[in-house]
Amino acid sequence: MFQSLKIHNYRIWAAGALASNIGTSIQRTAQDWLVLVVLTHGSASALGVVMALQFAPQLLFLPWTGSAADHLDQRKLLMATQASMGLLALLLGALTLTGAVRLWHVYVFSFVFGTAAAFDSPVRQIFVSRLVGDEVLPNAVTLNTMSFNFASLIGPAISGALIAAVGTGWAFAINGASFVAVLASLFLFRKDELHPSASKPRVRGSFVQGLRYVAGRPDLIAILVMLFLIGTFALNFPIFISVMAVKVFHADARGFGTLSSAMALGAMAAILWSARNGRPTLATLIWSAALLGAGFTLGGMSPTYWTFAASLALIGIGYLTFVNATNPIMQLSTEPSMRGRVMALRIGIGLGGAPLGAPIVGWTADHFGPRWSLGIGAAAGFAAAVVGGYALARSKRVPAVL
Repeated sequence: MFQSLKIHNYRIWAAGALASNIGTSIQRTAQDWLVLVVLTHGSASALGVVMALQFAPQLLFLPWTGSAADHLDQRKLLMATQASMGLLALLLGALTLTGAVRLWHVYVFSFVFGTAAAFDSPVRQIFVSRLVGDEVLPNAVTLNTMSFNFASLIGPAISGALIAAVGTGWAFAINGASFVAVLASLFLFRKDELHPSASKPRVRGSFVQGLRYVAGRPDLIAILVMLFLIGTFALNFPIFISVMAVKVFHADARGFGTLSSAMALGAMAAILWSARNGRPTLATLIWSAALLGAGFTLGGMSPTYWTFAASLALIGIGYLTFVNATNPIMQLSTEPSMRGRVMALRIGIGLGGAPLGAPIVGWTADHFGPRWSLGIGAAAGFAAAVVGGYALARSKRVPAVL
């Protein structure tokens, strides 16, 4: 299960990433609370705008993010993006601690932070293959996701305690400081042990080349459609969790953090399962999407706080199994020289739909009630399962890469 940790460079990377992931999880919970409770009177629509602005750059800058990952020095690009996100978190923390923060500040920071993340995400994912090589990549991807979800398990609880004790500002400051760990790991690598990069000199039309490559791969198209449905309408966990916590169950900051941790607990179970079961298949995507839809359905009908927490654990299992499976399926079935652009499409389509979906989910929660907003997530999960089932039924056999 932990074979990637035998590799020195990956161990260094994993340690830095864990610290940063915990900081990011702390900030994410604090930002949701800041918008929903401190800066507005429970406006799910405002939270939807924040999410839309945060994820819009994934789609807006798609022609450049994947090309940057394929053609620029990946280590230096990671240093730039990680340093930028750390400084932005510290600046937002300073505004919050001084009491000067306003809702429009959060809007601006969400967009700028999302821009840095748009360039960071594809290169961070393909850089892992340079640390471990293709043979061990599925295991490394699983451990990366395990690290992220362990952070998501403890981060919201820490954030809830911080908010209750000293307010939201320190949560942002802690996240800003956590990026030092990733930057340190990038300086401590043994460069002679890095696997060679398949990057090529940048040429005009490289993004179009990536689109043409994907257009000739029906398997990749089916996965991207499934990602669009789930990323657009089911990814909006901050809205689902926060409005149910505040408006339905009247939870405080600690209760809000506990619900986020409940979903991460289910995700951790999914990651442990993935680590022991080798390379995922298209069938994995189908059943996990259906399970996600079932979790949202149960969540929308939950009568109590704790039954809702249990449904979030089920949602965590479905969502993380799905997302974690798309990474190695797409990356390992793609030519190495195209991976940056294909992974940028994966991230851009998976997250870039949020500017459309988040405002819709927020508006639904405000006008029809939080439970109806979960119905949107349920429909997205079931629809993605149908798309996957259709793609599987049309093929005479599942391709070897799946």
